[in-house]
Amino acid sequence: MSSPPASFPPPCPHLASYRASLSRPFRHLRRCLRACPLGPPSVRLDPLSHPHCPFCSSSSSTSPRLLACLSCAQVFCPSHAASHPSSSPGHHISVDLLRAELFCCSCLDQVYDRDFDSTVLRVFHDACPLNTNTNTPTSPSTPRKRRRLDFSHWRPDPSQAHLIRTRSTPLHSDHSDHSDPSDPSTSRSGVPLRGLNNMGNTCFLNSVLQALLHAPPLRNFFLSDRHNRFLCARRPRNAKDICLVCDLDQIYSAVFSGDRTPFTPAKFLYSWWRISSDLASYEQQDAHEFFISVLDRIHDNLVEDQQNSNNNAQGDCCIAHRVFSGILRSDVTCTYCGFTSTTYDPCIDLSLDLDPTHITRHNARNGEKETKQKHNKNRSPPTTLMRCLQKFTRPERLDNEQKFYCQKCKERRESLKQMSIRKLPLVLCFHVKRFEHSTMKKTLRKIDSCLQFPFSLDMAPYLSSSVLRSRYGNRLLPAILDNGGSEVGISSGASSEFEIFAVVTHSGRLDAGHYVTYLRINNSWYKCDDAWVVKVEESTVRESQAYMLFYVQKVLYYTAGDNNTGISTGIDEPT
Repeated sequence: MSSPPASFPPPCPHLASYRASLSRPFRHLRRCLRACPLGPPSVRLDPLSHPHCPFCSSSSSTSPRLLACLSCAQVFCPSHAASHPSSSPGHHISVDLLRAELFCCSCLDQVYDRDFDSTVLRVFHDACPLNTNTNTPTSPSTPRKRRRLDFSHWRPDPSQAHLIRTRSTPLHSDHSDHSDPSDPSTSRSGVPLRGLNNMGNTCFLNSVLQALLHAPPLRNFFLSDRHNRFLCARRPRNAKDICLVCDLDQIYSAVFSGDRTPFTPAKFLYSWWRISSDLASYEQQDAHEFFISVLDRIHDNLVEDQQNSNNNAQGDCCIAHRVFSGILRSDVTCTYCGFTSTTYDPCIDLSLDLDPTHITRHNARNGEKETKQKHNKNRSPPTTLMRCLQKFTRPERLDNEQKFYCQKCKERRESLKQMSIRKLPLVLCFHVKRFEHSTMKKTLRKIDSCLQFPFSLDMAPYLSSSVLRSRYGNRLLPAILDNGGSEVGISSGASSEFEIFAVVTHSGRLDAGHYVTYLRINNSWYKCDDAWVVKVEESTVRESQAYMLFYVQKVLYYTAGDNNTGISTGIDEPT
């Protein structure tokens, strides 16, 4: 059954009457409007005046909204707006002093007028010039719109079916009712999960590899033979060149071969040591630094994909960037004149600070760790991933040492800096900053506070279009966003919804900790502790000390006319 067509309310007759009574109804309001560089415009008020409603005690300091009549300038609150046209016939239209929006006192509703909005925008442009730095190297080019295709099952042709029968190995489901529970090579999961042997303080490597192995877009890339290590070995290269992607392809083949005995990624570790000589040791390394290093090496190895790509500015030069790369938007606004400078920077993860009010303290007594957490009567809610994201996108006032050089004022001024996400990647990685510098002892210390995270995450509130809309309002959003409002199409849509699939945790002290990965497969959680793979409850994952969180887009689309990559670069290019 088709839905009825949308009906629009009739135009306000009182606004039409007000416009008919004046030749230029809103021209005189230009000198009464004040453009605020850090928010929406408002009505200019005399600093010595104290506007208030004559019918009640509402004033500009006690009431969030006050209205002023456009005909007689009488001030009143919305509760007493209906009585004004009765005492003053014909005085129907008023303006909101705080938000500079029209309000009909007879209809008791906000009304819209295109000429009035044009006047407000003209005042904002004259007072607050914008500079989006679109010519800077870090600014991405305007993305081209791509047509989305409906899902269709892939059916192999005769030659592909022959290759599948002769060159592939079926995955055996291991129900293992008679398996030994003490043997780490057996798994009762019924899914192709395989543990990784610890080669001596290599739990950081195993935990990150488990997350990468089960990242759906990256897994599909390697299992579909998009990088064949045998063909890559035939390419002419120097003897010193090491292809870490070939070693990763070997691990994918081994992990998804159906064999459940723990795999030893010794060749991958040796290749990574040769490439990253500064980290070549059996000491414990940071999992996040290893994750960044692996993606950088994948990017360096896939030289052919980088040279053949036409979308380097969008971060589409290799499979690592097509899966993990996003774009951050940084707005620095001068608090004196409102001049705004906008820059764009690529990112492959988001590093989030924990709420300092929830940081736990540690005291060592006889070699034992004692954790004390702050308790008070007005205890704040627990730290959540959403609170960390709100802090990440919150405007930050730069101190005197970080004053921004304003191109309009021609000197350094105090400014506000606000971060937002311009483009989301296919796989979103969050890095929780659990290690911080102690100013007292000048050493590193670990933060053991718990972080609550959702399994389903909507990133729409933290996109550039949403962050700037909440700051400036819908009316000024097209003027703030660059390229004629093209950013709305980049940072909005249903694909901003993500599902979690991996959690990397860290337990223990800073110098002697241990990394473990929790994988979510078919709504079941599995703990990958090096060679051991066991099924765990959901509560175990929620109570863990999350260090890295991996989310994948909930809905993926095919891209029309793009047979080269087969993978979306983000929500603006669905796959």
